[in-house]
Amino acid sequence: MTGKRTIAVMQPYFFPYGGYFRLMAACDVFVVFDDVQFPRRGRVHRCEMTPGRWLTLPLAPMPVDTRIKDLRWADDARSTLDKRLSIFGLPGQVATPAAERISNHLTGSLGDVTSFLREGLRLMADALDLKTDFLRSSSLDIDPALRGQARVIGIVQALGGQRYINAPGGRSLYAADSFRQAGIDLRFLVPYEGRFPHILPALFGNDLADLRDDVRNTCHWAS
Repeated sequence: MTGKRTIAVMQPYFFPYGGYFRLMAACDVFVVFDDVQFPRRGRVHRCEMTPGRWLTLPLAPMPVDTRIKDLRWADDARSTLDKRLSIFGLPGQVATPAAERISNHLTGSLGDVTSFLREGLRLMADALDLKTDFLRSSSLDIDPALRGQARVIGIVQALGGQRYINAPGGRSLYAADSFRQAGIDLRFLVPYEGRFPHILPALFGNDLADLRDDVRNTCHWAS
């Protein structure tokens, strides 16, 4: 699927729905978009476990304009997260080495918030046998004045990308002509209609082969 060097740029969600991981299946480099404003109603800090029930990371109160890379844990984050995990019976019994690694990640040292989120995504990519490279947008020398679409284009160009792949929800954010003028092919995935809208329960309760097949079999570009 990646005849052209393909870049995906996405905020680091906390163990998101299965469809998110299709971006990793479709790209050569997955950029953790961490130098943008933290969306307080999004999925960066919370994971939907069952419809309407969320596992939320214990973050310290911070100003509205805080960037993702500057997020901090609450003082009692480790004990609070342990209690919140236990509500959902996590980590519980682990049946695969991949699930064990993710269990250790959830219950181990927290480190900084963005590294914790990135490592969770990397571990899931390994579990799903996705071979993309990971890096953080804050590690790139991108003009800080660039915003929105222009910033994404700058990231793709900095990485020598010829194609940018995005989730279907990005259609309202990006203009194909602007990417074309920059020498970049803009593509979107089709909406996710797979079996795993809640990835953590699926990871601990299903055969990983089912998850892998779901991500790969639903990873199609929109026409």
